[in-house]
Amino acid sequence: MRVVQIIDSLEAGGAEQMAVNYANALSERVAFSGLIVTRREGALLQQIDPKTSYLFLKKKKIIDIKAVLQLKNYLKKNNVCLIHAHSSSFFIAVLLKIISPGIKIIWHDHLGKRVTQAKKNNRILILFSSFFNSIVTVNPQLLDWNKKNLLCSDVSFLPNFVKTKIEFQKSTFLRGTDLKRIVCIANLKEPKNHIAILKAFLNLNLKDSDWTLHLIGHDYFDDYSENLKKIIKEHSLENHIYLYGSRNDVAHILSQAAIGILASTQEGFPVVLLEYGLANVPVLSTNAGYCSLLIKNHFNGLLFDPNKSGELENQLHYLLLCDEEKKKLYSKNMKQIVMESYSEETVVQKLIMVYKNCQNEK
Repeated sequence: MRVVQIIDSLEAGGAEQMAVNYANALSERVAFSGLIVTRREGALLQQIDPKTSYLFLKKKKIIDIKAVLQLKNYLKKNNVCLIHAHSSSFFIAVLLKIISPGIKIIWHDHLGKRVTQAKKNNRILILFSSFFNSIVTVNPQLLDWNKKNLLCSDVSFLPNFVKTKIEFQKSTFLRGTDLKRIVCIANLKEPKNHIAILKAFLNLNLKDSDWTLHLIGHDYFDDYSENLKKIIKEHSLENHIYLYGSRNDVAHILSQAAIGILASTQEGFPVVLLEYGLANVPVLSTNAGYCSLLIKNHFNGLLFDPNKSGELENQLHYLLLCDEEKKKLYSKNMKQIVMESYSEETVVQKLIMVYKNCQNEK
């Protein structure tokens, strides 16, 4: 089996992380595994395994003929007919299939907010979906949406996974007091809802009890991040709330955390919850997307509805007051679920079956 993953960038994000994860995992299991990045490189470039073939297309415009032909030549050279296109990279995959009809496309839908979007926002996707051989979604809501709206009959759900054997880099050292650090790993953008975390931190007066909040994720230096920085400055929280930007040593960061939080108003399947679980960090999570299927309230973490005022704050307060044994039990249960159901071995074998079915399709 010879297959490539395509993604538009290598900036830290869920879809981008999974494209890298799949490419690396498959390099150990199939004859050829490649990763193709169309528009931008980024922090995840460092995570690509030496065994994984890599190509950066440097795509400059929406329809870039030079990039399409470069992609065609790469696939021909490496005898690849199977493309696994993630998120918006379906566009260049379909352009290639128009000139190379023998190519087969598996499209991977990671965008949780798609289920609430107007149909007109997905017009190009709907049109291009007639070229897809198979679709994989990261949660059941997206599975239903794709079945109802796209022009491809082969649609399946495949959960994300986390690599359970981690090379432990140590480059980020969090400030603050041990056992009093709250970590949120999410890029600074909508719908990650960082503002709700800041408000809960403020309302609970956590700085007075020496707690600190650590925001890990790409800073776009836009109105969203400027608003967060404004709140931090206005309330003199510079020594209690820290922004770190994108980081590659997630396991090391989480080894310093007392609580892991995710507050998004919309989600697909956030890999970060698996990372929290693997690191034995008690989880406080939004109930958006797949989160409510992964986290069972008061069993392997705490859930809240991000659209209900005060729920995040109340659940955070509860978790802060929990005794250590209860928090350890949440963490233990979460790690067991991650290891049993969301490991690399379990999920990648399911993906290989999708590939085989696609290859056998006439």
